[in-house]
Amino acid sequence: MQKRKTTAKYFRFFIHYFLGPLLFIWVSYSIYHQLIKEDRLERSWQEIQASFASSRILYLVAVILLMVVNWALEAFKWKICIQRVQQVRFLTAFKAVLSGVSFAVSTPNRVGEYLGRVLYMDEGNRLKAISLTITGSLSQLIITLIMGLAGWIILAPQLETSHLMSHFWINGILYGTIFALLILTFFYFRLAGVARWFERIKWIRKYGWLFRALEEFNATLLLQLLSLSALRFLVFIAQYYLLFRFFGVEVSWEQTLWTVSVSFLVMAVIPTIALFTDLSLRWEVSLKLVGMFSENHLGIWFTSVNIWVINLIIPALAGSLLILSIKKILLNKSEQQE
Repeated sequence: MQKRKTTAKYFRFFIHYFLGPLLFIWVSYSIYHQLIKEDRLERSWQEIQASFASSRILYLVAVILLMVVNWALEAFKWKICIQRVQQVRFLTAFKAVLSGVSFAVSTPNRVGEYLGRVLYMDEGNRLKAISLTITGSLSQLIITLIMGLAGWIILAPQLETSHLMSHFWINGILYGTIFALLILTFFYFRLAGVARWFERIKWIRKYGWLFRALEEFNATLLLQLLSLSALRFLVFIAQYYLLFRFFGVEVSWEQTLWTVSVSFLVMAVIPTIALFTDLSLRWEVSLKLVGMFSENHLGIWFTSVNIWVINLIIPALAGSLLILSIKKILLNKSEQQE
Protein backbone atom coordinates (compact mmCIF):
# COMPACT_ATOMS: atom_id res chain seq x y z
CA MET A 1 0.00 0.00 0.00
CA GLN A 2 2.83 2.38 0.94
CA LYS A 3 4.59 1.57 -2.34
CA ARG A 4 1.45 2.47 -4.31
CA LYS A 5 1.15 5.80 -2.49
CA THR A 6 4.80 6.59 -3.22
CA THR A 7 4.35 5.70 -6.92
CA ALA A 8 1.22 7.87 -7.14
CA LYS A 9 3.08 10.73 -5.47
CA TYR A 10 5.93 10.58 -7.98
CA PHE A 11 3.45 10.30 -10.85
CA ARG A 12 1.60 13.47 -9.73
CA PHE A 13 4.95 15.22 -9.34
CA PHE A 14 5.92 14.20 -12.88
CA ILE A 15 2.57 15.42 -14.30
CA HIS A 16 2.46 18.77 -12.54
CA TYR A 17 6.11 19.79 -12.56
CA PHE A 18 7.48 18.21 -15.74
CA LEU A 19 4.94 16.98 -18.30
CA GLY A 20 2.41 19.81 -17.72
CA PRO A 21 4.94 22.67 -18.08
CA LEU A 22 6.61 20.89 -21.01
CA LEU A 23 3.33 20.66 -22.93
CA PHE A 24 2.58 24.26 -22.08
CA ILE A 25 5.93 25.41 -23.48
CA TRP A 26 5.52 23.32 -26.63
CA VAL A 27 2.02 24.59 -27.40
CA SER A 28 2.98 28.18 -26.51
CA TYR A 29 5.92 27.96 -28.91
CA SER A 30 3.61 26.68 -31.64
CA ILE A 31 1.15 29.52 -31.06
CA TYR A 32 3.98 32.07 -31.02
CA HIS A 33 5.03 30.95 -34.48
CA GLN A 34 1.46 31.21 -35.71
CA LEU A 35 1.20 34.77 -34.40
CA ILE A 36 4.47 36.08 -35.80
CA LYS A 37 3.52 34.79 -39.26
CA GLU A 38 0.39 36.94 -39.23
CA ASP A 39 0.63 39.70 -41.83
CA ARG A 40 -1.59 42.10 -39.90
CA LEU A 41 0.07 41.53 -36.50
CA GLU A 42 1.13 45.14 -35.96
CA ARG A 43 -2.26 46.44 -37.06
CA SER A 44 -4.04 43.99 -34.72
CA TRP A 45 -1.90 45.14 -31.81
CA GLN A 46 -2.72 48.78 -32.54
CA GLU A 47 -6.45 47.97 -32.66
CA ILE A 48 -6.24 46.18 -29.31
CA GLN A 49 -4.45 49.13 -27.71
CA ALA A 50 -7.06 51.50 -29.12
CA SER A 51 -9.88 49.37 -27.68
CA PHE A 52 -8.84 50.17 -24.11
CA ALA A 53 -9.13 53.91 -24.78
CA SER A 54 -12.46 53.76 -26.63
CA SER A 55 -16.10 53.11 -25.79
CA ARG A 56 -15.45 49.44 -26.57
CA ILE A 57 -14.12 49.13 -23.03
CA LEU A 58 -17.79 48.62 -22.11
CA TYR A 59 -17.58 45.23 -23.82
CA LEU A 60 -14.89 44.19 -21.33
CA VAL A 61 -16.95 45.50 -18.40
CA ALA A 62 -19.95 43.51 -19.66
CA VAL A 63 -17.84 40.33 -19.85
CA ILE A 64 -16.78 40.77 -16.21
CA LEU A 65 -20.41 41.27 -15.16
CA LEU A 66 -21.40 38.17 -17.11
CA MET A 67 -18.75 36.25 -15.17
CA VAL A 68 -20.72 37.03 -12.00
CA VAL A 69 -23.94 35.93 -13.75
CA ASN A 70 -22.24 32.72 -14.89
CA TRP A 71 -21.16 31.66 -11.40
CA ALA A 72 -24.44 32.85 -9.90
CA LEU A 73 -26.29 30.47 -12.23
CA GLU A 74 -23.93 27.66 -11.22
CA ALA A 75 -24.49 28.49 -7.55
CA PHE A 76 -28.26 28.37 -8.02
CA LYS A 77 -27.93 25.06 -9.84
CA TRP A 78 -25.81 23.60 -7.05
CA LYS A 79 -28.26 24.90 -4.43
CA ILE A 80 -31.08 23.06 -6.20
CA CYS A 81 -29.02 19.86 -6.40
CA ILE A 82 -28.05 19.63 -2.74
CA GLN A 83 -31.36 20.72 -1.23
CA ARG A 84 -32.23 17.00 -1.03
CA VAL A 85 -29.70 16.61 1.79
CA GLN A 86 -29.24 20.15 3.12
CA GLN A 87 -30.82 23.57 2.63
CA VAL A 88 -28.29 26.34 1.98
CA ARG A 89 -28.68 30.02 1.28
CA PHE A 90 -27.85 31.33 -2.17
CA LEU A 91 -24.92 33.36 -0.82
CA THR A 92 -23.49 30.24 0.82
CA ALA A 93 -23.87 28.33 -2.45
CA PHE A 94 -22.13 31.15 -4.32
CA LYS A 95 -19.21 31.06 -1.88
CA ALA A 96 -19.03 27.26 -2.19
CA VAL A 97 -18.88 27.43 -5.98
CA LEU A 98 -16.04 29.98 -5.91
CA SER A 99 -14.16 27.88 -3.36
CA GLY A 100 -14.58 24.92 -5.68
CA VAL A 101 -12.99 26.88 -8.52
CA SER A 102 -9.90 27.58 -6.39
CA PHE A 103 -9.42 23.82 -5.93
CA ALA A 104 -10.32 23.06 -9.54
CA VAL A 105 -7.57 25.11 -11.20
CA SER A 106 -4.81 22.96 -9.70
CA THR A 107 -6.31 19.51 -10.32
CA PRO A 108 -6.61 17.45 -13.54
CA ASN A 109 -9.89 18.14 -15.34
CA ARG A 110 -10.92 20.24 -12.32
CA VAL A 111 -11.89 17.26 -10.19
CA GLY A 112 -10.95 19.23 -7.06
CA GLU A 113 -14.01 21.40 -7.58
CA TYR A 114 -16.13 19.02 -5.49
CA LEU A 115 -13.76 19.26 -2.52
CA GLY A 116 -14.06 23.05 -2.32
CA ARG A 117 -17.85 22.96 -2.42
CA VAL A 118 -18.45 20.32 0.23
CA LEU A 119 -16.52 22.37 2.79
CA TYR A 120 -19.70 24.42 3.15
CA MET A 121 -21.83 21.38 3.92
CA ASP A 122 -22.49 20.03 7.40
CA GLU A 123 -20.08 17.28 8.37
CA GLY A 124 -22.55 14.43 7.93
CA ASN A 125 -23.66 15.64 4.50
CA ARG A 126 -20.35 16.28 2.74
CA LEU A 127 -19.94 12.89 1.09
CA LYS A 128 -23.64 12.80 0.18
CA ALA A 129 -23.24 16.10 -1.65
CA ILE A 130 -20.62 14.72 -4.05
CA SER A 131 -23.03 12.59 -6.10
CA LEU A 132 -25.48 15.50 -6.25
CA THR A 133 -22.73 17.86 -7.39
CA ILE A 134 -21.69 15.39 -10.09
CA THR A 135 -25.30 15.40 -11.33
CA GLY A 136 -25.11 19.17 -11.85
CA SER A 137 -21.84 18.75 -13.74
CA LEU A 138 -23.41 16.02 -15.86
CA SER A 139 -26.22 18.38 -16.91
CA GLN A 140 -23.59 20.90 -18.06
CA LEU A 141 -21.70 18.23 -19.97
CA ILE A 142 -24.88 17.14 -21.79
CA ILE A 143 -25.55 20.73 -22.92
CA THR A 144 -21.91 21.02 -24.03
CA LEU A 145 -22.21 17.84 -26.09
CA ILE A 146 -25.53 18.94 -27.64
CA MET A 147 -24.21 22.34 -28.69
CA GLY A 148 -20.83 20.93 -29.67
CA LEU A 149 -22.50 18.30 -31.84
CA ALA A 150 -24.62 20.93 -33.57
CA GLY A 151 -21.55 23.08 -34.14
CA TRP A 152 -19.57 20.09 -35.42
CA ILE A 153 -22.26 19.28 -38.00
CA ILE A 154 -22.47 22.90 -39.17
CA LEU A 155 -18.70 23.47 -39.31
CA ALA A 156 -17.81 20.08 -40.81
CA PRO A 157 -17.49 21.45 -44.39
CA GLN A 158 -15.17 24.27 -43.23
CA LEU A 159 -13.11 21.88 -41.12
CA GLU A 160 -12.53 19.69 -44.16
CA THR A 161 -11.87 22.46 -46.70
CA SER A 162 -9.51 24.20 -44.25
CA HIS A 163 -7.59 20.90 -43.95
CA LEU A 164 -7.89 21.01 -40.15
CA MET A 165 -9.25 17.47 -40.12
CA SER A 166 -9.80 14.63 -42.54
CA HIS A 167 -13.23 13.33 -43.53
CA PHE A 168 -12.53 10.13 -41.58
CA TRP A 169 -11.88 11.95 -38.28
CA ILE A 170 -14.78 14.35 -38.79
CA ASN A 171 -17.19 11.42 -39.08
CA GLY A 172 -15.47 9.50 -36.29
CA ILE A 173 -15.82 12.36 -33.81
CA LEU A 174 -19.38 13.02 -35.01
CA TYR A 175 -20.59 9.46 -34.35
CA GLY A 176 -18.55 9.19 -31.16
CA THR A 177 -20.18 12.34 -29.80
CA ILE A 178 -23.65 11.11 -30.73
CA PHE A 179 -23.01 7.80 -28.97
CA ALA A 180 -21.66 9.49 -25.82
CA LEU A 181 -24.58 11.94 -25.78
CA LEU A 182 -27.16 9.17 -26.04
CA ILE A 183 -25.54 7.15 -23.24
CA LEU A 184 -25.18 10.12 -20.88
CA THR A 185 -28.70 11.38 -21.56
CA PHE A 186 -30.16 7.93 -20.92
CA PHE A 187 -28.42 7.59 -17.55
CA TYR A 188 -29.15 11.23 -16.68
CA PHE A 189 -32.91 10.75 -16.94
CA ARG A 190 -32.66 7.36 -15.19
CA LEU A 191 -30.69 8.55 -12.15
CA ALA A 192 -33.33 7.41 -9.67
CA GLY A 193 -33.41 3.94 -11.21
CA VAL A 194 -29.60 3.76 -11.33
CA ALA A 195 -29.39 4.70 -7.64
CA ARG A 196 -31.90 1.99 -6.72
CA TRP A 197 -30.02 -0.54 -8.90
CA PHE A 198 -26.77 0.26 -7.07
CA GLU A 199 -28.41 -0.53 -3.76
CA ARG A 200 -29.13 -4.06 -4.96
CA ILE A 201 -25.43 -4.76 -5.56
CA LYS A 202 -24.03 -6.44 -2.48
CA TRP A 203 -20.62 -4.77 -2.32
CA ILE A 204 -22.08 -1.32 -3.10
CA ARG A 205 -25.12 -1.58 -0.83
CA LYS A 206 -23.25 -0.39 2.26
CA TYR A 207 -22.43 2.86 0.44
CA GLY A 208 -26.03 3.39 -0.65
CA TRP A 209 -26.46 6.36 1.69
CA LEU A 210 -24.00 8.31 -0.48
CA PHE A 211 -26.32 8.41 -3.51
CA ARG A 212 -29.76 7.71 -2.00
CA ALA A 213 -30.79 11.35 -2.53
CA LEU A 214 -30.56 10.76 -6.29
CA GLU A 215 -33.73 8.69 -6.04
CA GLU A 216 -35.65 11.94 -5.50
CA PHE A 217 -34.50 13.46 -8.79
CA ASN A 218 -37.54 13.58 -11.08
CA ALA A 219 -37.74 14.67 -14.74
CA THR A 220 -38.89 18.18 -13.80
CA LEU A 221 -35.84 18.79 -11.63
CA LEU A 222 -33.47 17.29 -14.20
CA LEU A 223 -34.92 19.51 -16.94
CA GLN A 224 -34.54 22.51 -14.64
CA LEU A 225 -30.85 21.69 -14.21
CA LEU A 226 -30.46 21.36 -17.99
CA SER A 227 -32.16 24.74 -18.48
CA LEU A 228 -29.77 26.45 -16.06
CA SER A 229 -26.84 24.72 -17.78
CA ALA A 230 -28.08 26.00 -21.15
CA LEU A 231 -28.28 29.55 -19.75
CA ARG A 232 -24.70 29.24 -18.52
CA PHE A 233 -23.64 28.08 -21.95
CA LEU A 234 -25.26 31.13 -23.58
CA VAL A 235 -23.45 33.36 -21.08
CA PHE A 236 -20.15 31.82 -22.18
CA ILE A 237 -21.00 32.45 -25.84
CA ALA A 238 -21.95 36.07 -25.10
CA GLN A 239 -18.64 36.59 -23.29
CA TYR A 240 -16.68 35.30 -26.26
CA TYR A 241 -18.68 37.41 -28.70
CA LEU A 242 -18.17 40.59 -26.66
CA LEU A 243 -14.44 39.97 -26.31
CA PHE A 244 -14.14 39.26 -30.03
CA ARG A 245 -15.75 42.65 -30.63
CA PHE A 246 -13.46 44.27 -28.06
CA PHE A 247 -10.27 42.83 -29.59
CA GLY A 248 -11.32 43.52 -33.18
CA VAL A 249 -12.02 39.93 -34.26
CA GLU A 250 -14.61 40.24 -37.03
CA VAL A 251 -16.83 37.21 -36.58
CA SER A 252 -20.62 37.05 -36.52
CA TRP A 253 -22.76 35.84 -33.64
CA GLU A 254 -23.46 32.58 -35.50
CA GLN A 255 -19.77 31.97 -36.18
CA THR A 256 -19.00 32.66 -32.52
CA LEU A 257 -21.76 30.33 -31.38
CA TRP A 258 -20.63 27.34 -33.41
CA THR A 259 -16.85 27.75 -33.16
CA VAL A 260 -16.98 28.23 -29.39
CA SER A 261 -19.43 25.32 -29.05
CA VAL A 262 -17.00 23.05 -30.90
CA SER A 263 -14.08 24.32 -28.82
CA PHE A 264 -16.01 23.48 -25.64
CA LEU A 265 -16.68 20.03 -27.05
CA VAL A 266 -12.95 19.53 -27.65
CA MET A 267 -12.11 20.77 -24.15
CA ALA A 268 -14.68 18.38 -22.69
CA VAL A 269 -13.36 15.25 -24.40
CA ILE A 270 -9.61 15.95 -24.18
CA PRO A 271 -8.32 15.58 -20.59
CA THR A 272 -6.12 18.40 -19.28
CA ILE A 273 -3.52 17.33 -16.76
CA ALA A 274 -2.52 20.70 -15.32
CA LEU A 275 -3.51 24.35 -15.10
CA PHE A 276 -1.27 25.59 -17.89
CA THR A 277 -2.08 22.79 -20.30
CA ASP A 278 -5.72 23.82 -19.94
CA LEU A 279 -4.79 27.36 -20.96
CA SER A 280 -2.54 26.33 -23.84
CA LEU A 281 -5.18 23.96 -25.21
CA ARG A 282 -7.73 26.79 -25.16
CA TRP A 283 -5.31 28.95 -27.16
CA GLU A 284 -4.64 26.31 -29.76
CA VAL A 285 -8.26 25.22 -30.27
CA SER A 286 -9.55 28.81 -30.48
CA LEU A 287 -6.88 29.81 -32.99
CA LYS A 288 -7.67 26.85 -35.23
CA LEU A 289 -11.45 27.16 -35.16
CA VAL A 290 -12.05 30.91 -35.08
CA GLY A 291 -9.09 31.32 -37.43
CA MET A 292 -11.23 29.79 -40.18
CA PHE A 293 -13.29 33.02 -40.19
CA SER A 294 -10.87 35.71 -39.02
CA GLU A 295 -7.23 36.49 -39.70
CA ASN A 296 -6.87 38.46 -36.47
CA HIS A 297 -5.01 35.72 -34.64
CA LEU A 298 -3.69 38.10 -32.01
CA GLY A 299 -7.24 39.18 -31.14
CA ILE A 300 -8.33 35.53 -30.92
CA TRP A 301 -5.38 34.80 -28.64
CA PHE A 302 -6.18 37.76 -26.38
CA THR A 303 -9.82 36.66 -26.21
CA SER A 304 -8.84 33.16 -25.07
CA VAL A 305 -6.48 34.48 -22.42
CA ASN A 306 -9.00 36.98 -21.07
CA ILE A 307 -11.78 34.37 -20.93
CA TRP A 308 -9.42 32.16 -18.94
CA VAL A 309 -8.43 34.95 -16.54
CA ILE A 310 -11.93 36.39 -16.05
CA ASN A 311 -13.89 33.13 -15.79
CA LEU A 312 -11.33 31.01 -13.94
CA ILE A 313 -8.41 32.84 -12.35
CA ILE A 314 -10.31 35.77 -10.79
CA PRO A 315 -13.01 33.48 -9.28
CA ALA A 316 -10.25 31.10 -8.10
CA LEU A 317 -8.45 33.93 -6.28
CA ALA A 318 -11.73 35.00 -4.66
CA GLY A 319 -12.44 31.39 -3.73
CA SER A 320 -9.03 30.94 -2.12
CA LEU A 321 -9.77 33.84 0.22
CA LEU A 322 -13.13 32.29 1.08
CA ILE A 323 -11.43 28.96 1.82
CA LEU A 324 -9.16 30.68 4.34
CA SER A 325 -12.21 32.07 6.11
CA ILE A 326 -14.10 28.74 6.11
CA LYS A 327 -11.01 26.97 7.48
CA LYS A 328 -10.93 29.41 10.40
CA ILE A 329 -14.64 28.76 11.07
CA LEU A 330 -14.15 24.99 10.97
CA LEU A 331 -11.10 25.27 13.25
CA ASN A 332 -13.04 27.35 15.77
CA LYS A 333 -15.90 24.82 15.77
CA SER A 334 -13.42 22.00 16.36
CA GLU A 335 -11.83 23.86 19.28
CA GLN A 336 -15.26 24.56 20.81
CA GLN A 337 -16.18 20.87 20.61
CA GLU A 338 -12.95 19.92 22.38
